[in-house]
Amino acid sequence: MSRPHAVHTAARLSLFALALAVGACTSLDPIDRRTERLMESESARLGGGAVSPLVRPLAPGAERAPGQTDYEPASVNPGVSELRYDQAAADRDVASALESYAEIPSDAPVYNLEAALAVFQRTGREYISEREEYTLAAIRLLQERHLWGPRFFNDTTASVASTAGDPGVDIPLRLINELRATQRLPYGGNVEASLLWDATEQLRTTATEDYTQATQLALSGDIPLLRGAGDVARESLIQSERNLVYSARTFERRRRELLVDIASDYFNLVNQLDRIRNQERSIESRQQSVERTRAEVDAGKRRALEIRQQQQNLLSAQDALIGLRESYLRSLDRFKIRLGLSVTEPIAIGRSDLTLPEPAATPVESSLAAVRYRLDLQNQRDRLDDSRRAVANSRNALLPDLDLAGSLFVATDPGHDVGNLDFVWDRPEYSASVTFGLPLDREIERLSVRSSIISLQRALRGYEQFRGNVILSARATRRNIDQLRFSLVLNEQRVENIRLQIEEQKLRDDTDPFDLTQSEDQLLDAENNLAQAQQQLRTAVLEFLLSTGQLRITPDGRFAPLPGMDTPDEGG
Repeated sequence: MSRPHAVHTAARLSLFALALAVGACTSLDPIDRRTERLMESESARLGGGAVSPLVRPLAPGAERAPGQTDYEPASVNPGVSELRYDQAAADRDVASALESYAEIPSDAPVYNLEAALAVFQRTGREYISEREEYTLAAIRLLQERHLWGPRFFNDTTASVASTAGDPGVDIPLRLINELRATQRLPYGGNVEASLLWDATEQLRTTATEDYTQATQLALSGDIPLLRGAGDVARESLIQSERNLVYSARTFERRRRELLVDIASDYFNLVNQLDRIRNQERSIESRQQSVERTRAEVDAGKRRALEIRQQQQNLLSAQDALIGLRESYLRSLDRFKIRLGLSVTEPIAIGRSDLTLPEPAATPVESSLAAVRYRLDLQNQRDRLDDSRRAVANSRNALLPDLDLAGSLFVATDPGHDVGNLDFVWDRPEYSASVTFGLPLDREIERLSVRSSIISLQRALRGYEQFRGNVILSARATRRNIDQLRFSLVLNEQRVENIRLQIEEQKLRDDTDPFDLTQSEDQLLDAENNLAQAQQQLRTAVLEFLLSTGQLRITPDGRFAPLPGMDTPDEGG
């Protein structure tokens, strides 16, 4: 092989390797596909309808933009003379303005519970954050797996050296290319294979004999036999694999918790709408009472003072309605933010026909289900094994060092200036060694053992406490359902009794308007309490399913009824 051809060949190989490396680094599509496949596999193993999120592409705005490297980013803080404050007219129509704030355009999208859950899974910031945590765990595992697979490296070095002050000495050009492959061993140690290509040319001459080239193949390994050997060598990989399982469970658990949170917010909005409608009906009734009182005053049956009392009650009711509407608007805006919608986007809350039958399970049966099905409890239980393994790993560090090392070198014929790949296999060079290190200084390691034992004891106590809280939550949510059912029945009876009382008062001619107003106030409170009890009971059933680990969600974010639950479709 001529020296120009050899140099050009080495250069082309190096450039080709560089092009492959740059191409692999610029595209994230293969990484995204591998990450998605890993999460899909882990979620499938989890079972129970668990879903795997998609890895989203790079978010807009993540690229470089003007101003990112400025030392002093611009601030917007005008002075007093540059600002203007417009005063509102004292005689403005405040009532009309308040009415306009509560108006919802007729073409505003309607969100019932099903629609809210669906949009939350697409744009909800809390859901996206949980999805990203799961994705990061998968990425960390892929990184760790890559460290345990064969890894390839290629280094090309070109160097020129000369002796100062001696123009007669030739200046050598040296080109070295080293291709290496490394592999970790599953129970400790590693092996490496390298191919070294070395070419030297004297720049001051053009004779072929002034060009030399040699190639060397090297195999080496280092294996621990005591300290650092065994499962402890794979600790980082073991923990990364287990962490992905924990992340899959956590993600699915958080999906269920967020469903209950969104449903609770939705039911609260529905309850506030019910309060507003009840208040509006109360105002209509009070207006009718004012008219009746005015007619009776005109007929001489009542005093004029009673009209002013009724009007004052009417004004109080109208003021309460304004407060309810403002509270609803604030809750609605917070709900839009949580769903990932724009605060300025008008939406309407639609009614949901979701029926959640109450469970027949006893508190004891509920706690048994929670201990068996809760994913977060399973994480706590498996992390105990991590703590036990940490103790075993720290004890391994107390062992003496006993390492086995070896290497094998095969080179081209040193008598040939241009060796190419003509290795001399009958004259290999090899070396082997065994190193034994006495554990004379293991003070830090012994302290680490004691620290890991204390951490295990703390983990045991933490697990017992967490398990106790899981049982407590399951029992409490089950009892809460019966308590709310009892409260619901009482409120239904109270509403019915007050309505009958009001009908009777309206039929009597001697009924005092003040007594009728009091009854209507009692009816308003009873209707509000009834609406609240109905929404609380729905939420309580969802919380019961969540606390016992039996809540299931479809891939598109809907509530999945269990066998035995007669749940009709939702309606807008």
